[in-house]
Amino acid sequence: MNYLPKSLAVGFVLASFASASVLAVTHPVTGETLADDQTFTYSLLDEFSSADPQIVEDVSGADIVRDLFEGLMNQDADGNLVPGVATGFTTNDAKDVYTFTLRDNAMWSDGNPVTAHDFVYSWRRLADPATASPYSWFAEIMAIENVGAVLSGDASPETLGVTALDNHTLEVRLTASLPYFAAMTTHSSTFPSPEWIVRTSGNDWTKPENIVSNGAYILTEHIPNERSVRERNTMYWNNDATIIDKVVGLVINDENTDLTRYLANELDKGTVPSGQYIRLKQDYPNQATSFPRLCNYYMTFNMSPSGPEAFKDVRVRHALAYAIDRSVITEKILQAGQINAFTFTPGATAGFDVPSVAFGRMTQDERNAKAVKLLNEAGYGPSNPLKFEYLYNTSEGHKKIAIAAQQMWKETLGVEATLANQEWKTFLKTRGGQGFELARGAWCGDYNEASTFLDLLTTPSGYNDGKYSNAEVDQLMLDARTMSDASGNYTRIEEILANEMPVIPIYHYAGVFMLKTNVKGWPYNNVEQNVYSRNLYKIAQ
Repeated sequence: MNYLPKSLAVGFVLASFASASVLAVTHPVTGETLADDQTFTYSLLDEFSSADPQIVEDVSGADIVRDLFEGLMNQDADGNLVPGVATGFTTNDAKDVYTFTLRDNAMWSDGNPVTAHDFVYSWRRLADPATASPYSWFAEIMAIENVGAVLSGDASPETLGVTALDNHTLEVRLTASLPYFAAMTTHSSTFPSPEWIVRTSGNDWTKPENIVSNGAYILTEHIPNERSVRERNTMYWNNDATIIDKVVGLVINDENTDLTRYLANELDKGTVPSGQYIRLKQDYPNQATSFPRLCNYYMTFNMSPSGPEAFKDVRVRHALAYAIDRSVITEKILQAGQINAFTFTPGATAGFDVPSVAFGRMTQDERNAKAVKLLNEAGYGPSNPLKFEYLYNTSEGHKKIAIAAQQMWKETLGVEATLANQEWKTFLKTRGGQGFELARGAWCGDYNEASTFLDLLTTPSGYNDGKYSNAEVDQLMLDARTMSDASGNYTRIEEILANEMPVIPIYHYAGVFMLKTNVKGWPYNNVEQNVYSRNLYKIAQ
């Protein structure tokens, strides 16, 4: 079956459009008058994890990588699949062999052509244990031929089922039928890395003085925990259609400081502090925004051998999950359209019908009464209070949620929970190494299908930080890969999760931020929020 994605919805071509700020007066499609300064400045809560496509593991880092590099396929403003380095792809009837045709004018920032061999190298690099990619598991859920043996070190990366048939033709062979495989190539871990630079510069290859990239921008400055700057890559194949000249990311750890700087016009996009959306929407109706996101917010129990003995008792896990009043968090603390969560997978996920799990049908009073009963049955009470530490990454919003949960557990159950916070990179390392008891978690979909969430809680998942393991869940997810309709499997898994409670779903995200009215092109209808700065532009005011 042949699939030829439609052309980019915003992919206009401009004659002699080398610099929007110099040569362009109006937008070529909308006719709007463009601002002279096409610099987009935004805030990041934390320092991003990496600019290396095969190493990056956080949303803010992926946003940066998406500007610096380009994969086989992109998304348009509505989340539809559109061409990237590949102009299109074909697949067989079984949907287990995909062949991508690469454009012949794609180039690296140093002038080298982008070829199918670059993708072969990068995908092998992703799966190679020597790379120690935190996203190597993504290669496995892509079901690439022989990926399991490569990941385990039992086979050479050269045996991975990806082949450059010639410079502009990439063949990928799968071990399962994946109708949504092409959509997975919009994920940053699948983007190409320049082999010749990685080999010569090692771990320093992403520093501004060394980096070579193939996206719409190049990294020109990076001061860790302070700022990063990316500027237009004149070698990018569609550079003539780019309007934003420079993108500046400023690390601002405090939400209120962030808002102050936004209101002082130091930022084009800024944060809405927890609980302030309603006020800001009233005061700045055209700047404060909220819309559904393909993300969840949860707490994960450490169920590994190093985890607390108490958390091995499902009654304890249920009690802690039931005693959290999600409405207080979404309606009193956040107040920006977030949705109470009783399932791991958000309702915004394509083709996913949120199942009605038992504890989600209870009133909060009923959940509290059940929680008390369960914790008492587990042997905890006034003479033997449950004690544990809850870990979260530094953020005023996360802190407010942690304090609220701490109070709910104390008032309802007599639980003595202590709170600990760490900066982002330290937090990731601690959580990933099971150095926690209960920890904050959040996940934004890597593609728009329920498996992007539920795979997280399978035994081999690289982000199953609590080390939950259930053979039925693992098998259901394996079976789902070859099913034309896996909704029944996903419903069953959500029921298992509600019964075993390895994680506590708290809420499903809304996209909440402040955006200046002169910034146009934001993809509000893309629930994955895969934003490409090259599709943004600023109008004169």
